[in-house]
Amino acid sequence: MNDREQAPRAATIFDVARLAGVSHQTVSRVVNDLPNVRPATRERVEQAIRQLRYAPSPAARALVTKRSRLVGLVVTAGADYGPSSIALHVNEAAREERYSVLTITMLRPSVPDVRQAMESLIRQNVEGIVLVAADRAVVQASYEIAAVPLVTVDPTGTAPGEPVAIDQYAGARLATEHLLGLGHRAVAHLAGPEDSPDALERVRGWRDALAEAGVPARGLVHGDWSPGSGYAFGRDLAVAPGGTAVFVANDPMALGVMHALDDRGLDVPGDVSVVGFDDVPEAAHYHPPLTTVRQDFEALGALLMRRLFAAIESGGTSVPSLVAPSLVVRESTAPPRP
Repeated sequence: MNDREQAPRAATIFDVARLAGVSHQTVSRVVNDLPNVRPATRERVEQAIRQLRYAPSPAARALVTKRSRLVGLVVTAGADYGPSSIALHVNEAAREERYSVLTITMLRPSVPDVRQAMESLIRQNVEGIVLVAADRAVVQASYEIAAVPLVTVDPTGTAPGEPVAIDQYAGARLATEHLLGLGHRAVAHLAGPEDSPDALERVRGWRDALAEAGVPARGLVHGDWSPGSGYAFGRDLAVAPGGTAVFVANDPMALGVMHALDDRGLDVPGDVSVVGFDDVPEAAHYHPPLTTVRQDFEALGALLMRRLFAAIESGGTSVPSLVAPSLVVRESTAPPRP
């Protein structure tokens, strides 16, 4: 097939405008179903669209609306369950509003890496950006370069702009108070990394719940979110006579803890009660099934997008929004033995 026999190029907004005898701005108004187009003109444009089989591009839609209907999502928190779930539900919430999401994911990025990623999204005409970052320095630096509305996942509520989060502090209190309510007076905590805002909020909730109960805050160790760090913690855990309890900052580390305790011949929950955090799909199938704090990532994704759309439309609000977690009680916790 030579060049003249090849399929014709796709019609453009300008082709439609010429055929309908109107401006390309009028075509854009019809495509975007905007007012102030006379019925006869609208019909003529729609007929030209059908005749040319015109498929509007995002650029064409933006000619009149000045909207690309694109948002950016930057995930720098790795491939763990939480960040992956947030990204999934941000995409779902965006699609419901007829937005497309340009996603950039990075493992252990530096501040310059994130700056480059955000600049790339801004060059592609995103109307706003959602940032899911595990490093507070990355969050702070991102606001210095954001040229579009930016919403972050920040449980501390200290980030500028539009922070949104699941209430990590409240979730940690739920876990700790559950163990205290069972009668435990030795409640250790395997936390996440020391530079993680989520982990630090969970430590704060654990400490405060213990302090209010008059129980010393002992046994704090920072892990790296992996089952391996949980196993190392469980291997070295000192178990008090009559039983002890552990609040673990995520479910994979809790799995490692229980594995190590089992290897030591200790019973969960007979010798050690264990509470996790996240409620990963596998948690109900651990041995024993894991008591854990459930994070509503679907609600968080929807809230992130509502806050971003509000910021795009009207500047939004700087008041942080928190999604409440819940406790799921299963078989890994029990009262201490007499």
